[in-house]
Amino acid sequence: MSKRVLVLGAGFGGLELCSVLSESGEDFDVTLIDKSDAFVFGFSKLDVMFGRTTAEAVKLPYRDVVKPGVRVLRETITAIDPETCRVTTDAGVHEADVLVIALGADYDIAGTPGLAEGGNEFYSVAGAQRLAGIIPTFSSGHAIIGVCGAPFKCPPAPSECALLLHDELTARGVRDDCQISFVIPLGTPVPPSPETSAALQQAFAERDITLICGRRISALDPARSVAILDDGTELAFDLFLGVPKHRAPDVVIASGMTEDGYVPVDSATLQTRFADVYAVGDVATAGVPKAGIFAEGAARVVAAALIAQLRGEQSSERHLGRGTCYIEFGQGNVGSVDIDFLSGPERTGVYHAPSAALVAQKEHFGSSRRARWFNG
Repeated sequence: MSKRVLVLGAGFGGLELCSVLSESGEDFDVTLIDKSDAFVFGFSKLDVMFGRTTAEAVKLPYRDVVKPGVRVLRETITAIDPETCRVTTDAGVHEADVLVIALGADYDIAGTPGLAEGGNEFYSVAGAQRLAGIIPTFSSGHAIIGVCGAPFKCPPAPSECALLLHDELTARGVRDDCQISFVIPLGTPVPPSPETSAALQQAFAERDITLICGRRISALDPARSVAILDDGTELAFDLFLGVPKHRAPDVVIASGMTEDGYVPVDSATLQTRFADVYAVGDVATAGVPKAGIFAEGAARVVAAALIAQLRGEQSSERHLGRGTCYIEFGQGNVGSVDIDFLSGPERTGVYHAPSAALVAQKEHFGSSRRARWFNG
């Protein structure tokens, strides 16, 4: 008898989980549900934002996910019952033997007063697309890249934004007329890796980018064009590029699964407190950064457990919180940091300086997953 697996969310975690289960050759009946019609790599949003490509060009349609034992449904989830592994959508009710929550984190724009009216978020495709038309018009004044809360997806991304904005303004010959500030609630740009943080801090200093660590944007005053930090400091701005607060989607919070905005899980197995319910990726509190590579690794651990169960075995796979994050340093340069959060007594981050090899590795990172998840 086949095992029915219901996967909510077709991001890194959901796509990898479905791929592994399909490739296992075991009798899985997998249903993958997402409200969107296409997947977009997170790093592609910066490409859209700075005019390197278009929003349409970076979309990977879910209709291209064709895998044995997997069906993909475009539906909006309206209710989740973790006690019974039953999910209600705008199209009906789905029941399963195993439920995997991989819905990512939503953006709480309203959680930062004034952000919707006075700023521009660049963490959604729509936000990046909107900024692609705004940034070319910015030629003088103060630009602030501001993070409104932690944790947030892809911790290096705001640093990348600051460096790429510098490149954009320099290319147009207006950099001397502009000031760039970067406000981040973390103590350093990449806390697990002092070397990576030092390299980014040096890059900011060389480009006259003001870095303000340990502070978050608590509000914007659109009438005065002022950003208010959590210590009361005010910074006037002419362009605000914001990373909004994150939290689990409303439907997950309504299910009763969350604590402090996210789903708590066993960091080694990704199991929730509900039987046969797992959570992977940004929606979960698993002791790792919120980034696609960690969602992907978590999905493989869950897949191994489900395969072992079907075979009457015990899985030895554990979530180690390892992954590589690529970092745009501007001027076409890409560095990286190898993160290890859970396998040892302390979290570590090994820095690799920008190189042509890392540019190629980043490109392969995207192309290999595109081929694996979207059948070419």
